[in-house]
Amino acid sequence: MSARALFSAVFALVSAVMLGLAFGAVWMLPTLFFSHVMPWLALPAGWLLGSMIRGWVRPEPRGAAVLAALATLLACGYVSVLMAAARVAGLMGLGLVEAMKIAGFDLLTDLVRLNLAPGDLVWFALGIALAAWVAWRTAPKRAA
Repeated sequence: MSARALFSAVFALVSAVMLGLAFGAVWMLPTLFFSHVMPWLALPAGWLLGSMIRGWVRPEPRGAAVLAALATLLACGYVSVLMAAARVAGLMGLGLVEAMKIAGFDLLTDLVRLNLAPGDLVWFALGIALAAWVAWRTAPKRAA
């Protein structure tokens, strides 16, 4: 593998991770407003992530599908952890960052596991599958 191909793969992975985290943070806004994770938002997030990754990050379909699924999985997990941290912050009268530091990753993931219903996981899985399918099927648009 050449240095250019390695750099391209690492850059694509970092870009997918950053897009997933960004979508998780944006997903947090309606989640906080309605005080529920709203797992059905995994579908529009998956569609957008699949389109963005295929069009901007990785034009090759197989790699784009894997990266889109990874980014959507990360967005689903991140919004769930942020929601658990927001609940801890609200109950203890702390700021969000302070609550995340005090609670720690183990407690937050345990809270996520306790708060997610099986239907939520189905929505998340559908969003991940949609992201992979969109990234696989969507051809990147080329400038004329």
